[in-house]
Amino acid sequence: MNNERIALITGSSSGIGLETSSYLARRGYTVWATVRNLEKTSELHKAIESEKLSIEIAQLDVCDNSSVKNAVTQILQKSGRIDVLVNNAGYGLRGAIEEVSLDEWQKQFETNFFGAIRVTQAVLPQMRQQRSGVIVNISSVLGRMAIPFSGPYTASKFALEGLTETLRYELAPWNIKAILIEPGFIATKFQENVQLAQDAQSDDSPYTPFKQVSSRRIQRNIYRAAPPERVAETIYRALAHPHPKLRYPVGRDARSFIPLRRFLPSRVFEYLLKRQLGL
Repeated sequence: MNNERIALITGSSSGIGLETSSYLARRGYTVWATVRNLEKTSELHKAIESEKLSIEIAQLDVCDNSSVKNAVTQILQKSGRIDVLVNNAGYGLRGAIEEVSLDEWQKQFETNFFGAIRVTQAVLPQMRQQRSGVIVNISSVLGRMAIPFSGPYTASKFALEGLTETLRYELAPWNIKAILIEPGFIATKFQENVQLAQDAQSDDSPYTPFKQVSSRRIQRNIYRAAPPERVAETIYRALAHPHPKLRYPVGRDARSFIPLRRFLPSRVFEYLLKRQLGL
């Protein structure tokens, strides 16, 4: 019997996706590291060549039906199965809810939420046929609590949390697990790549003074960010467990804020968060 495990990871050109691809490959997985743009794979190639890792690279745009179908078909034809899907592709969009256009909202959800659905739907028929598999969705501490001026990102992660919990029930008859990874601040280029809503870029915005204060407070936490290896290690431990939990917070901030949000009275938590963000 072939004990090789095949993992498909989206958004693997950098950050959590890159680190998870390398981490799982070092531990015996055959990894399909997928990227939207094949021209941005230099870091992946460095990792593969320096450590002789078992990583294949494929083009996959989570927002494109044909791209997803072609990538999954390619993987199944070459590897024969998919045991693990890590839905990691995503980006952040900042701006007050009033300032974010509907088009910008739709693009945020198209990547962070519908992209995960698109890839999940593509791999599930094969996972059901083999009666095993794990769907790992990369959520965020902001999938459990909200902060100002990150409404689109926060909403997309709240939606992903509900989707994953539903999947966990629906897929149980086929021994397919669904889990959530909930990072706090992670030391990647994610914050550098956060997009600012078009209408939020003007200094004339009535929200500007509040955004500036909260952004400075948030920057302080970034300096205490956990390394992306911590996320990859958490994913690996969850995959190795015969009965993984639904949720895995990662990082000191996530492990602190999520219990506070859960157990403190809402009014008390809101007061503390406002003080933390200078609002």
